[in-house]
Amino acid sequence: MFKISRKRQRQWIGFCTGIFISAITYVTLFLPGNTDFHSKGPMNTGHENLKCETCHTPAKGNVFQQAQANLMFTVGLRRSEADFGAKNVDNTKCLDCHERANDRHPLHRFEEPRFSEARKDIGVTNCESCHQEHNGVRVTQTNLSYCQSCHEDTEMKNDPLEVSHKELIGKKQWNTCLQCHDFHGNHIFHAATSLKDTIPIAEIKAYFNGDESPYAIQKKYYATTEEN
Repeated sequence: MFKISRKRQRQWIGFCTGIFISAITYVTLFLPGNTDFHSKGPMNTGHENLKCETCHTPAKGNVFQQAQANLMFTVGLRRSEADFGAKNVDNTKCLDCHERANDRHPLHRFEEPRFSEARKDIGVTNCESCHQEHNGVRVTQTNLSYCQSCHEDTEMKNDPLEVSHKELIGKKQWNTCLQCHDFHGNHIFHAATSLKDTIPIAEIKAYFNGDESPYAIQKKYYATTEEN
């Protein structure tokens, strides 16, 4: 009769125990309500009630097929990588909920050749360039001077401000841009015509961190997952 050594028995017991514990841990972590355990961080402002699957939709195929496809890509038998576990969250996924007509700074504008240098400076070809998720805020691009990258030559014939835009640009007062202008132009409000009536920078920074909009409560367009 074949007899398994004690050492081999211990190895098998340890192996089976490890598999069992791993399976229990995996199932527990991915139960509804336990997503906080494997989330990178808190959802950003406005996304608090979204489920993981809203953005991280399951990738095609099972885990074995996904691993096989990526192995084939590694050895040169496949042209592109395969999503593993969940599909990559890209601009298309963001625009599924946030596509807006007449957006002041739509993504296609940043991709124009004339803004190639600006893209190098601030890297704005992805929504997450400014709104990196799982940080518990609204905006993660906190440099208020980024307007400089595209608007250094801005001039207005009938300038509505008491201090002209040309003068503000000449003095490199780039922080003042967001004190009058909602970046995406989605809030319904009238821009100030006097510097004393502009929005304080502290309120803009608080808005970036998740506070109420200092521009206006009412919007032109709402995300498809957001109640009007």
